[in-house]
Amino acid sequence: MLLGSVVALYALTAAALYVFQRKLIYRPDTRRPDMAQLGIAALRAVEIETSDGLRLLAWYLPPQADRPTIAYFHGNGGNLGYREGRMLAFAAAGFGALFLEYRGYGGNPGSPTEQGLYLDGRAALDFLGAHGVDPARLVLYGESLGTGVAVRMASERPVRALVLEAPFSSITDIAQQRYPIFPVRRLLKDSFDSMARIGAVRAPILVLLGGRDRVVPPQFGRALFDAAPEPKELWLAQDGGHEDLRQFGGLDAAISFIRRRVMGPRIDQAN
Repeated sequence: MLLGSVVALYALTAAALYVFQRKLIYRPDTRRPDMAQLGIAALRAVEIETSDGLRLLAWYLPPQADRPTIAYFHGNGGNLGYREGRMLAFAAAGFGALFLEYRGYGGNPGSPTEQGLYLDGRAALDFLGAHGVDPARLVLYGESLGTGVAVRMASERPVRALVLEAPFSSITDIAQQRYPIFPVRRLLKDSFDSMARIGAVRAPILVLLGGRDRVVPPQFGRALFDAAPEPKELWLAQDGGHEDLRQFGGLDAAISFIRRRVMGPRIDQAN
């Protein structure tokens, strides 16, 4: 009887993990964010249409002169309103920025999935191309879950640089560590396997890690960095966590990297 109860509980838990896995991965704030309080005159809300017919909110700031443009892919929680400080920092640097809001987030239609977020990312890059953004001035910036989107986009299209804040090798690797007794690799629908894609990136890469990150343990980001092609740079805050790298200078390091790699002497992307 006891063995039967244990087996039944195990099967029930595995089934629950399978059914509710996307609620564990994606934590959207479905309220539409208000950008008015940012006070950036040139910033505007735009609508981006995906190939599967969704119309998504994004915030777009054109670059000053020949400054780079940042395509920003945020993490799994909240909405664009949680990233206002980053937009302010990019604007202060004179950078352009497109902050994409995913499907199912920030008042957008649809529900988030791995393939859906890739469609959203491609639509964002198509928008920038249609607005005259040269790939030689385009930087992809991924935050946490958004690093999976950024790596995928950078593996498919030419970009000038790639910044990955709190990245991972794959969602599968993280989930397997958290749920070691379950066959996670068979259960997961969305894996965001950046490890399988990072070798195809042909742009300088910056990886930002927190040594005390409990959401994405730093060994997963370090594994991705080790697998990444040159040129690449690693920035580590030993006491940093998952959401506080900016307090340790992470955003400043990213802006410095972008200035050097995009605004400084050109580096051959084939290196």
